[in-house]
Amino acid sequence: MDVKAKINEIISGMSTEEKVGQLFLAHCPTGEPAVEKTKKYQFGGFVMFARDFETFSPDEVRSMIGSYQDVSKIPMIISTDEEGGGVLRVSKFPQFGEQPFKSPSDLFNTEGWEGVESETYRKCKLLLSVGVNMNLAPVCDYTPDENAYIRKRVFGVSPEDTAKFVDIVTSVMKKEKLGSSLKHFPGYGGNSDTHKGMSSDSRPLSEFEEKDLLPFIAGIKAGADSVMVSHNIVECFDKDYPSSLSYPVHEYLRNTLGYDGVIVTDSLTMSAIREFTEGKDPCVRALLCGNDMIITSKYEEGYACVLEAVKNGEVAMEILDKAVERILNMKINLGLIK
Repeated sequence: MDVKAKINEIISGMSTEEKVGQLFLAHCPTGEPAVEKTKKYQFGGFVMFARDFETFSPDEVRSMIGSYQDVSKIPMIISTDEEGGGVLRVSKFPQFGEQPFKSPSDLFNTEGWEGVESETYRKCKLLLSVGVNMNLAPVCDYTPDENAYIRKRVFGVSPEDTAKFVDIVTSVMKKEKLGSSLKHFPGYGGNSDTHKGMSSDSRPLSEFEEKDLLPFIAGIKAGADSVMVSHNIVECFDKDYPSSLSYPVHEYLRNTLGYDGVIVTDSLTMSAIREFTEGKDPCVRALLCGNDMIITSKYEEGYACVLEAVKNGEVAMEILDKAVERILNMKINLGLIK
């Protein structure tokens, strides 16, 4: 059976509720409730944070993740943010290795391109060994601004070298079947931290096309499994909505850049996002504008809102099925669905 036929067979056997569950890359609940929530909602996956590793041994993490997978009808994406440097969820704890992974810029400065490649292999080995099958990386953002919020997380040499970095990292992850996510589309630039409030970028499209988009294009060509969209308002695309809720941003990614993989939101938990959906849960808007997976800690509310929107016709079944198709295709590519 070919992949398309396999996906169609799986979708035809799913309930509407199970399809909606696949859209959610939920913040992993702590403790035993994670198993019960997985049984109930049949999530597409979890995002795991430092708290999910800090007090546990590698064996305990494997067992914990295994318990989630055991009650999931469709294998879950288990993701985390192991970028290196200041953003580490796993290697910062000594039970998972002798040293934390370096930031991309420090790694390159000390070990060059060979170091970038070998460190990516080490990340893949560590994450896969404990049951994590997606790293929400590489960071594709570029900014020359030393004071920018995102600066410590970026490769930071030049747009062209950042593109080479992204190509190497994405290619290794694809080879090792660890899911990747290019972030934060269409490029963070020198903007402020959107975890704390909204940020607007007034740069022209020409600057994005000459600089910021180059690493994303490299990652797409290397076969990235997903692209994560930021919450920045990027005025050259859309003056009225953050990128994560913007139709024009997603249309550009799909139609101009030709990306047909999974598009995932940055976390929709931040309260400022609701200013753009009249105080309502933003998950329906996120799905309608072109996202396939939704990251949120408020998954119960989001699930209920999306399910109701599908049932009342606000979200067409074709939209839901297309998102689920991309998610299942990604899971097949990662070897999660045999």
